[in-house]
Amino acid sequence: MRAWMAGDVAGTGTFRCTECDHQVSLDDVDGLPVCPNCGGKEFVRASLFSTAQTPLLDFRPATSGGAEEDHWITELREAIELPGQYLGYKGGDGHVVSFPLRREWTRIGRSLAADIRFDDATVSRRHALIVRQPDGLRVLDDRSLNGVFVNGERVEWSTLADGDEIVIGRHHLNFMDVPAVSGMRFSGSARESDA
Repeated sequence: MRAWMAGDVAGTGTFRCTECDHQVSLDDVDGLPVCPNCGGKEFVRASLFSTAQTPLLDFRPATSGGAEEDHWITELREAIELPGQYLGYKGGDGHVVSFPLRREWTRIGRSLAADIRFDDATVSRRHALIVRQPDGLRVLDDRSLNGVFVNGERVEWSTLADGDEIVIGRHHLNFMDVPAVSGMRFSGSARESDA
């Protein structure tokens, strides 16, 4: 797939940033701008059939079952290295998947055009949207049949906070807001040299 750089005259159409997947639409024969979302300079032509985000992390957790059923969330948080907002979930095969929420909106559903896709009859084709607004991220029910639940309560829309659980059909997604940390990130044990 051919890539264009900011400033290139690429023609009419929609292009997506190769860094953050932000889409830019050109109505005329204009030069591509620098990505307004991340400052990236390389773009590829966007396609309806290639809009799905790729997971940031996909791994099998070290622990499973028993009293530590939710330990995978802790492992996922520790595995994420970059600050930002993420949706993580544990698939039926035991793999943990994390998607970065970098776009202005992220589609969740059964449709091939969904950014986060679940091929499952309990999920509507257009089930939910995650929308970035000045006051934070919100989840919106996109006229789904089974509804959207945040922390056990059915919602039409809800502002998301770190640790919120979103239920889409039979899938439980966890919202994580990983803050920027100055200096190094340390594990739970204190450094012995500071003692």
